[in-house]
Amino acid sequence: MDKCEIYYNQLQKKYTRKINLNKKRILKVLNKLKFPHLNLRNVINVIGSDGKFTSAMNLISFLEASKNNTTFFNSPHLISLKHRYRLKKKFISLNQIKKYEKIIHNTGLKLTLFEALTMIYLLAANDQKKVDYHIVESGAGFEKDCTNLWDRPKAQIITNINLQHQDLFGVKTLEEVIKIKVGYLSKKTSIYIGKQKPQVLKIIKKILRKNPSKIIYPSAWRIIKNKKNYIYKDKNNIILIKSKYIHSKGLLDNLGLAIKAALDLKIKPSIIKKTIPKISYEGRIQYIEKGKLRKYINKNEKLLLDGAHSNTSGKNLYNYLKELKLPIYCIWAMQKNKFPEKFLKEFKGIFKKIITVKIPLEPNSCKAKELLSIAKKQNYNVETSNGIKQALKTISSKEKKIIVIMGSLYWIGSVLKEN
Repeated sequence: MDKCEIYYNQLQKKYTRKINLNKKRILKVLNKLKFPHLNLRNVINVIGSDGKFTSAMNLISFLEASKNNTTFFNSPHLISLKHRYRLKKKFISLNQIKKYEKIIHNTGLKLTLFEALTMIYLLAANDQKKVDYHIVESGAGFEKDCTNLWDRPKAQIITNINLQHQDLFGVKTLEEVIKIKVGYLSKKTSIYIGKQKPQVLKIIKKILRKNPSKIIYPSAWRIIKNKKNYIYKDKNNIILIKSKYIHSKGLLDNLGLAIKAALDLKIKPSIIKKTIPKISYEGRIQYIEKGKLRKYINKNEKLLLDGAHSNTSGKNLYNYLKELKLPIYCIWAMQKNKFPEKFLKEFKGIFKKIITVKIPLEPNSCKAKELLSIAKKQNYNVETSNGIKQALKTISSKEKKIIVIMGSLYWIGSVLKEN
């Protein structure tokens, strides 16, 4: 375990991990520190259930390719706490994190862990000079999320919304979840709505009917397949999409959303086209071609990681996998509150075998035997394993195959650390 993760474990003991949606605590700290967040210009909120990270990274790539400086706050981190904070193309240092946490602690005011991590970002971003855009990914929801801090952000980008986090919000219906995410957006900004299911889009339009902000709905642009290539198209632009890393419809939709926002921010189409081939994402339909874990499998086996953990992201992964010609095996771990029974049903007929694993050091993780029981009820060939290395040894053979590791971003983060 590296120094940064040791320190992160200390923070988890110092601040409660319990998510308590109430902005009063962070507002008190901001008040005591003279509202550093108000010094940030051109803030862009990224809000939604799935696709926030990839949409944000797409936009950041386009902005930086056009010589803009950016900062980025995202959650959760996959490998290192430092990766939550991107400051002008570089990750924050551990010493900087410690410095800002000390300032927060010295206020004497209580915060949750996520609120403390958010405050570290706000202080770090405030200390950066000559930044053009600050990209801030929301946590759970948006209504009472501690990233909902600006009355006049430059833009608010809404990615795919689906039925997640009802337990946190204390709600039961999809409409209630959607309202928490889009019912409290700024009335003085530009709002970009990503691709949604028709039912979700209908509710979004109903909620935003009286919002006077400029609203760009997903009908303003399309991703079109032309023979082997994909093309972004809107009223004024056609951009060819060439990428070795962007594999699924969901990732393409997130790319299209970011392209539309970037074009409106005056990024040239030629720059966007040149930048797309360079974009890749950790833990989002990512093939592992080198690293320590490759030693546990055969050369003719492909190792694929995806942090899918909702029905929607599961369906997106399924649609990608069903087009592949090789046999597919799975190593599955998942959080208890992510409805693992429903999630696994999205993959009917895909996996020849599943190995279930518990996410290391994650108290909310399902036990391997719990996932085993779920998979058996769905008639899968399934067994348990003590960890990723053992699971890979169990599955590996001379058979050409794809081994998919899926079910949680925390699980994917653990696997990437092992690699």
